[in-house]
Amino acid sequence: MITTLDIVVFVLYILLIVALGLYMSRTKGGAEKTAEDYFLASKALPWWAIGTSLIAANISAEQMIGMSGQAFGMGIAIASYELMAAATLIIVAKYFLPIFIEKQLFTIPQFVKERYSDELKTILAIFWLFLFTFVNLSTVLLLGAMALDTIMGTGDGSYLYFGIIGLALIAAGYSLYGGLTAVAWTDVVQVVLLIFGGIITTYLAFTHVTPSGNFGDGVSHVLDKLPEKFHMILSRDHPMYKELPGIAVLVGGMWVANLYYWGFNQYIIQRALAAKNIKEAQKGLLLAGFLKILIPFIVVLPGVAAYMFYAGGEGTSVVAGVSDALRVDNPPFQANDNAYPWLIKNLIPSGFKGLVVAALAAAIISSLASMMNSISTIFTMDIFQQYINKNASSRQTVNMGRISAAVALIIAMVIAPLLANGRGIFNVIQEYTAVVSPGILAVFIMGLFYKKANSRGAIIGVLVSIILALGLKFSGLNLPWMHETGIVFVTTLLLIAGISHLTGQGKDDPNAIQLSSSTFKTSGTFNIMAFTILLILAFIYALFW
Repeated sequence: MITTLDIVVFVLYILLIVALGLYMSRTKGGAEKTAEDYFLASKALPWWAIGTSLIAANISAEQMIGMSGQAFGMGIAIASYELMAAATLIIVAKYFLPIFIEKQLFTIPQFVKERYSDELKTILAIFWLFLFTFVNLSTVLLLGAMALDTIMGTGDGSYLYFGIIGLALIAAGYSLYGGLTAVAWTDVVQVVLLIFGGIITTYLAFTHVTPSGNFGDGVSHVLDKLPEKFHMILSRDHPMYKELPGIAVLVGGMWVANLYYWGFNQYIIQRALAAKNIKEAQKGLLLAGFLKILIPFIVVLPGVAAYMFYAGGEGTSVVAGVSDALRVDNPPFQANDNAYPWLIKNLIPSGFKGLVVAALAAAIISSLASMMNSISTIFTMDIFQQYINKNASSRQTVNMGRISAAVALIIAMVIAPLLANGRGIFNVIQEYTAVVSPGILAVFIMGLFYKKANSRGAIIGVLVSIILALGLKFSGLNLPWMHETGIVFVTTLLLIAGISHLTGQGKDDPNAIQLSSSTFKTSGTFNIMAFTILLILAFIYALFW
């Protein structure tokens, strides 16, 4: 149970984060914040702040609760999202960032404007505002509140609204005032706490899973009793094959999801855009790549351990009430978003429990703050300044950023309780984001590397891609959604190329990006570190194929 000591530790952490965010985002002499100060942290972030902030923005309730819940069902295969992200970050650092930073972008839609047109930029800006508000903000609030309700309340939803309101107010407490500077610098602290809390949870979960109380015994026991949970690549006859369709996680649709998320997602890439220079940005993404390899050990493995407690059997510790607390309708492969909160509530000792709950809150709050900052950046720079007040002062621009983020947060708070889903929220988010991600990725890939791509081809391509994605989803073909994603992506590439060629009479588009051999040149250190990441990934997949 939660004790007074746990509550004190938790409250002290919250006060520390808010105070740190407000302190780090102050301006010298009380000077007024400029748009660059607020939205891009004065373009002064070092590599280590970029790398840690990327992970803090990425790891939220979606991973801590949703991914761990999927591991409860399908096992470590769900870690492919994290491991393949490490490889994706290398591609983004080497081939995308040099172009973005050279163009001194504030937002990803700005790139669309410079490469294609205002029309396409506005279409995508509006899409992202809806996606971040109605999907990302709301689901993170919901999962976070559900977790806190399980750990600190009764688990019956009676404290759900209090959790939603509390998380929202804490994130707003420093991010609305301080902007990206407050978000990025508090993220450094949050990642340290997140990793520390995750390690404690993993260690205690495997320590308690056998009566001996020995970590090594617990690992051996779980490996021996649940071999079906330790395959990275699922066979075609696996019940969860449609969620992670075998080899497609390495060579198919997962690349589309990852490249879209890490390369063209405003609330992620915004950290890299705020770097001092391209070298700092690239080093920051490599640091994030190494941290992504660590994440499965603190997010995925606890979910597998939770299933071991639920399954029980000879040699497994008996915990009263576990079958009711973690009940699922279709074991052993059904996801369970209650797995990680249950571990925290039942296995973490007093004092440490407050710290681990603070770590979970850190993951949630940092992601909320990141999404709010990105919403404010896109709305202000791509909608407000473009269509509402082209001559806005710095004060007006920053204030509009704060107002737009606050409005988005209020909307997310209202709709979050309506999104509860018994399937396991992590894969639901991935699947429905994949309705739009392949078309948008195709637009960017063609814009970066195909000089004949033009605005007409891109607009038609992205709109048709959504229609095609929905058609495949409801066609009755019953394809794994990753296969649908791959089909839509390739089709959209061909469509953009064909329409652009016809409407542009086969000529290069006037806005085409001019690339040279030096554009993608990276340092020897970068190359060695990137190779090391790939080597580690190859070892993990070979070991747990």
